Amino acid sequence: MKSDFLLAITQLSAEKNLPKEVVLATVESALVSAYRKESFAPNQNITVKIDPLTGKVKVMAEKQVVEKVIDSRQEMRLLEAKRQKADAKIGDLMMVEDTPADAGRIAAQTAKQVILQRLHEAENTAIFDEYASKAGDTLVGVVQRIEPKQITVDIGRVEAIMPASEQAYGERYRAGQRIKVYVVDVAKTAKGPAVIVSRSHPGLVRRLFEMEVPEVFNQLVEIKAVAREAGSRSKVAVGALQPGIDPVGCCVGLRGIRIQNIVSELNGEKIDVVAWDNEIATFIANSLSPAQVTKVILNEAEKSAIVVIPDRQLSLGIGKEGQNVRLAVKLTGWRIDIKSASDEEVERAEEVARKQAEHIKPEAVEKQPVAVPVSKIEEESVGKLPPAELIIEPAVKETPAKVEAVPEEQGVVVPLNVLDKVSEGDSVKLRFAEDLLPRREVIIDDKNKNKNKKKTVKGKDTAEDGIKLKGKKRRNVTDYESEEIDF
Repeated sequence: MKSDFLLAITQLSAEKNLPKEVVLATVESALVSAYRKESFAPNQNITVKIDPLTGKVKVMAEKQVVEKVIDSRQEMRLLEAKRQKADAKIGDLMMVEDTPADAGRIAAQTAKQVILQRLHEAENTAIFDEYASKAGDTLVGVVQRIEPKQITVDIGRVEAIMPASEQAYGERYRAGQRIKVYVVDVAKTAKGPAVIVSRSHPGLVRRLFEMEVPEVFNQLVEIKAVAREAGSRSKVAVGALQPGIDPVGCCVGLRGIRIQNIVSELNGEKIDVVAWDNEIATFIANSLSPAQVTKVILNEAEKSAIVVIPDRQLSLGIGKEGQNVRLAVKLTGWRIDIKSASDEEVERAEEVARKQAEHIKPEAVEKQPVAVPVSKIEEESVGKLPPAELIIEPAVKETPAKVEAVPEEQGVVVPLNVLDKVSEGDSVKLRFAEDLLPRREVIIDDKNKNKNKKKTVKGKDTAEDGIKLKGKKRRNVTDYESEEIDF
């Protein structure tokens, strides 16, 4: 039958959720401290052993073999030593059983404090080891307290802390709410192990895919990269490890049922699943989905890429406040510059024109003749002639050439002295070409008359006899009229 002491140790191990061997080792070390204060020397080497079946306590103390005992706690006679070891001699150190009959009150109080302290340390160590192995995993917790700078979440044997930086933007928490959290870090502190959890870490999306997609859990589909802006949007690059498997279709599921469960867990956060590719140009084009990419120009030295997108999808490729491009940069690890197709064509045309200009300009400079001043040529030509041969020609007076009169096609010849006559006071009547031509009759149809009648506007100023006043509207002239002008 087990003793009461052994039953108490078993109950204590169950309450603290610790192995029985750990509790026994803790009690043994606590009894060593208690017995050393009460029955042994301060620096004496002693050990305590507890029988796990009967619960009997046995204390072993180290003593030195001497001829004459002065301190019985640390020394023993040679005769007693030979009873335990036949070849014992003076000066030997031996471990002998020296269990005290009863411990005092102070020793019992010391043992109690040491046991509680050691049990607390053992419990903290066990908790740290348990959750340190769960770092990078997803746990289900219950919100306990909501503070301005952090939220306390109960995840089992310990209360985890979720700082404000690890909370998803736009999420609201309440006490008693069950949430899934991602274990970011586990650290030892003076108050015990501190577990930091997160709702904004990209690893949470990865673990949710492993929980919802069997192909990801069975390693048929691998999640290559995850880029996330918590509470808004995420991009996940997936690739198939086995031929014949559609990685994007496996993650989305039939009618999107799998991806919908993940979106619901993240409180409506949008998730884009893109196909991963070994070719970085193809991968960059896929990462900018849902926009369609026309061309990708890579610069491997600077690890940058220029992506050309049609004009109608330029805003879709950039995203709201550049969100789509930012996530693509995080997903691929390359710097991405986006240009519209029209801008790319303009730049290409300017580049071609510049190259052509650079190619033609040197040839034009080579073929261009050197300009020589005219005065210099005249001086050289004059200087070459001998002075005796210089000929001075007399000036020739040019006579003006006669200008033949060009007959006019039509019209009336007016004498040049008309103005002289006008000045003298005589009046001259001028006649126009229309007066000399024969008159022609203009036939006006009834239809034209009706149209003219319809075009008349009521309320216009007219004469008393109904005749339209001159100057109000252009009138039809049936025949030519001659006008006389007096000078």
